[in-house]
Amino acid sequence: MKKFILFYLFVNYNKCGDTMKEIMIITGASSGMGKEFARQIEKKYQVDELWVIARRKERLESLKEILETKVKVLALDLTQKESFEILQEALFKEKPRVKVLVNCSGYGKLDHYENMSSETIENMMNLNMLAVVKMVNTILPYMHKESHIVNFASCSGYMPIPYLNIYAASKAFVLNYSRALNEELKYRGIHVLAICPYWVETEFFDRAVEKDKKPVVIRYGKVYQAKDVIKKAIKDMESSKDVSLYGTINKIQILGMKVLPHRFVKKIWMAYQNLDGTRKIR
Repeated sequence: MKKFILFYLFVNYNKCGDTMKEIMIITGASSGMGKEFARQIEKKYQVDELWVIARRKERLESLKEILETKVKVLALDLTQKESFEILQEALFKEKPRVKVLVNCSGYGKLDHYENMSSETIENMMNLNMLAVVKMVNTILPYMHKESHIVNFASCSGYMPIPYLNIYAASKAFVLNYSRALNEELKYRGIHVLAICPYWVETEFFDRAVEKDKKPVVIRYGKVYQAKDVIKKAIKDMESSKDVSLYGTINKIQILGMKVLPHRFVKKIWMAYQNLDGTRKIR
């Protein structure tokens, strides 16, 4: 009788394992880098479902129409505690295996620090940093060997950048958090990648720059295409790298940030943008 019970449990356990849904989850999927990641990653991995997360439901529904993979739309604001409760409930109910988690939600402001409200600063920090950590903590129990976590950092995370103050600091957090986490999760066979792009042609600029104000950043040097950055990122993810860099200018700039004193690099940035720290920009 005991042998029969053990055999029954073994067979049913394997049945559950065989039928367990495998999914990928992408935040910030309504536009820009997140949307492009969804379009490219589905061609690389055959999963049962792609969960897309963002605030704008109509954008996610539009994305659903162009993807071949079955899509689950979750219109959530990741700065709100209730959003994670909804996500946790969905995960607990379906108990999927998560193959890839992509944290792409985030935004920045190109402005003088004193021009930003406390609400804007807090919201930016919550979305750019805390939401990334909370997503990882929420999804990690459902990940397995050969799963991937992809966090969007930035080349700005390599140094303090005046007039991009909070954003650059938040991306430094994401970069260091991701690289350290990659080491800590190796024992489970889970890989963590930080993507550090240069300027990319997305809706980032629509939110970062106030239309009725004089622009702070007047020179971008080079603006890359999202499809090229994502293509390189997926390749680096498959190669188990911990950082993904795309573009010659991006790589040269980051090298300079590493070898030159930050006070000198800041002076170059200020001069390049015709900025003067002795006066406030309104």
